[in-house]
Amino acid sequence: MKFPQPHTLKQIAEIIGCSYVGADDFPVLGMNEIHVVNPGDIVFVDHPKYYGKALESAATIVLINKSVDCPEGKALLVSDDPFRDFNKLTDHFKPFIAAVAHISESAVIGKNTIVQPTAFIGHNVVIGNNCVIHANVSIYDDTSIGDNVTIHSGTVLGANAFYYKKRPEGFDRLLSGGRVVIENHVDIGAGCTIDRGVTADTTIQEGSKIDNQVQIGHDTVIGKNCLIASQVGIAGCTIIEDDVTIWGQVGITSGVTIGEKAVLSAKAGVSKSLEGGKHYFGIPADDFRTKYKEIASIRKIPEILERLKGNS
Repeated sequence: MKFPQPHTLKQIAEIIGCSYVGADDFPVLGMNEIHVVNPGDIVFVDHPKYYGKALESAATIVLINKSVDCPEGKALLVSDDPFRDFNKLTDHFKPFIAAVAHISESAVIGKNTIVQPTAFIGHNVVIGNNCVIHANVSIYDDTSIGDNVTIHSGTVLGANAFYYKKRPEGFDRLLSGGRVVIENHVDIGAGCTIDRGVTADTTIQEGSKIDNQVQIGHDTVIGKNCLIASQVGIAGCTIIEDDVTIWGQVGITSGVTIGEKAVLSAKAGVSKSLEGGKHYFGIPADDFRTKYKEIASIRKIPEILERLKGNS
């Protein structure tokens, strides 16, 4: 998430009330999670296990809970609670603004686009030409939709990321300041939920088709011309490359990559990245040849046990 205008390190420190290491006028351009940071961004880290990863990332400002040696060319924001202060920054630069109409005055809707009654379109939403938005669709703030997109009833674009920190008093939610981006010629079925990015974009690329009742987590990127069948659940920060087919009730864990032209059969459980160009099934998902060998071996177990019993 880029700020509306550049800020200085001192200005950011004053917003969240923390100390800092670096020049007062050190430039701060935005804030992002570690997997999408760029120079000028703030990244937060609150566990020693991840200090190195944050300090060595592309981010040039590290919001951290301990004063450490600052790498050359970078700056530190030293906070007793980086998670809390990252939320403060999100709330400062991307505050929630209540709606006063079913279609916000700031929304931009293209030519020949049909918005059916009872659809909700939030602030700063952009919808392209020749789209159909069916009844009871909810499109939250800042969502971007291309041309020739169809979205069926009950679908929600832009709900909060499912991202929480466990505290003694309960779960603390990381605020979501990112977007949902739907490119051209995408179809989205009924009852789907596509969460906004925490600081960046959840993206459905051109030509992909999504069936009913599909959940797509924050910051996930679905490539071009993918087919995703009903009741698939895709966790956050997942990369689905182009021309992937995912059949019903597949579950995919966070932070993995599904390679180009992979096919995932129904009910597969994906717990690791999968190479493209292969067919997968099972829990945990594996390619057909490996999985069938595994099944064949399991079927031989009774025979092996009987043989061992006979030899005892």
